[in-house]
Amino acid sequence: MVDPHAELRDRVLKNVLDGPGESEPAVRKAAAAGTGVPADLQGLVSKIHRHAYKVSNEDLDALKKKYSDDQLFEIVLGAALGAARRRLLAGLDALEKA
Repeated sequence: MVDPHAELRDRVLKNVLDGPGESEPAVRKAAAAGTGVPADLQGLVSKIHRHAYKVSNEDLDALKKKYSDDQLFEIVLGAALGAARRRLLAGLDALEKA
Protein backbone atom coordinates (compact mmCIF):
# COMPACT_ATOMS: atom_id res chain seq x y z
CA MET A 1 0.00 0.00 0.00
CA VAL A 2 1.37 3.38 -0.99
CA ASP A 3 0.96 6.15 1.55
CA PRO A 4 0.23 9.33 -0.42
CA HIS A 5 1.28 11.48 2.54
CA ALA A 6 4.55 9.71 3.37
CA GLU A 7 6.83 12.37 1.92
CA LEU A 8 5.12 15.25 3.70
CA ARG A 9 4.86 13.29 6.96
CA ASP A 10 8.53 12.32 6.85
CA ARG A 11 9.55 15.92 6.10
CA VAL A 12 7.60 17.18 9.12
CA LEU A 13 9.18 14.53 11.34
CA LYS A 14 12.67 15.39 10.08
CA ASN A 15 12.12 19.11 10.69
CA VAL A 16 10.87 18.51 14.21
CA LEU A 17 13.65 16.08 15.12
CA ASP A 18 16.59 17.66 13.27
CA GLY A 19 15.58 21.30 13.00
CA PRO A 20 16.64 24.13 15.26
CA GLY A 21 15.28 24.08 18.77
CA GLU A 22 15.97 24.48 22.44
CA SER A 23 16.49 20.76 23.04
CA GLU A 24 19.21 18.62 21.54
CA PRO A 25 18.24 16.83 18.32
CA ALA A 26 19.56 13.58 19.81
CA VAL A 27 17.09 13.89 22.70
CA ARG A 28 14.21 14.63 20.31
CA LYS A 29 15.16 11.63 18.17
CA ALA A 30 15.38 9.39 21.23
CA ALA A 31 11.97 10.65 22.38
CA ALA A 32 10.54 9.78 18.96
CA ALA A 33 12.05 6.30 19.19
CA GLY A 34 10.78 5.89 22.75
CA THR A 35 14.16 4.81 24.11
CA GLY A 36 17.53 6.30 24.87
CA VAL A 37 16.34 9.53 26.48
CA PRO A 38 17.92 10.73 29.72
CA ALA A 39 16.63 8.77 32.70
CA ASP A 40 14.60 11.69 34.05
CA LEU A 41 12.62 11.89 30.78
CA GLN A 42 12.02 8.16 30.32
CA GLY A 43 8.81 8.06 32.37
CA LEU A 44 7.24 10.90 30.40
CA VAL A 45 8.35 9.55 27.02
CA SER A 46 7.14 6.04 27.87
CA LYS A 47 3.79 7.41 28.98
CA ILE A 48 3.42 9.35 25.73
CA HIS A 49 4.22 6.24 23.69
CA ARG A 50 1.88 3.95 25.63
CA HIS A 51 -0.87 6.08 27.21
CA ALA A 52 -0.57 9.70 26.07
CA TYR A 53 -3.97 10.58 27.53
CA LYS A 54 -2.55 9.91 31.00
CA VAL A 55 0.12 12.64 30.79
CA SER A 56 -0.63 15.21 33.47
CA ASN A 57 0.58 18.62 34.54
CA GLU A 58 2.36 16.89 37.39
CA ASP A 59 4.43 14.85 34.92
CA LEU A 60 5.63 18.05 33.29
CA ASP A 61 5.96 20.10 36.48
CA ALA A 62 8.41 17.55 37.87
CA LEU A 63 10.67 18.12 34.87
CA LYS A 64 10.50 21.94 34.81
CA LYS A 65 13.31 22.16 37.34
CA LYS A 66 15.71 20.94 34.66
CA TYR A 67 13.98 21.62 31.32
CA SER A 68 12.41 24.80 29.95
CA ASP A 69 8.86 24.89 28.61
CA ASP A 70 10.25 25.04 25.07
CA GLN A 71 12.49 22.02 25.64
CA LEU A 72 9.62 20.02 27.11
CA PHE A 73 7.35 21.01 24.22
CA GLU A 74 9.91 19.78 21.70
CA ILE A 75 10.48 16.54 23.58
CA VAL A 76 6.75 15.87 23.95
CA LEU A 77 6.17 16.70 20.28
CA GLY A 78 8.99 14.38 19.22
CA ALA A 79 7.63 11.55 21.36
CA ALA A 80 4.08 12.08 20.09
CA LEU A 81 5.14 12.15 16.44
CA GLY A 82 7.30 9.08 16.89
CA ALA A 83 4.49 7.16 18.57
CA ALA A 84 2.01 8.24 15.91
CA ARG A 85 4.37 7.22 13.11
CA ARG A 86 4.94 3.79 14.66
CA ARG A 87 1.20 3.20 14.93
CA LEU A 88 0.55 4.44 11.41
CA LEU A 89 3.23 2.18 9.93
CA ALA A 90 1.90 -0.79 11.90
CA GLY A 91 -1.60 -0.09 10.56
CA LEU A 92 -0.39 0.27 6.99
CA ASP A 93 1.57 -2.97 7.37
CA ALA A 94 -1.55 -4.76 8.67
CA LEU A 95 -3.57 -3.48 5.72
CA GLU A 96 -0.88 -4.63 3.33
CA LYS A 97 -0.95 -8.12 4.83
CA ALA A 98 -4.75 -8.33 4.84
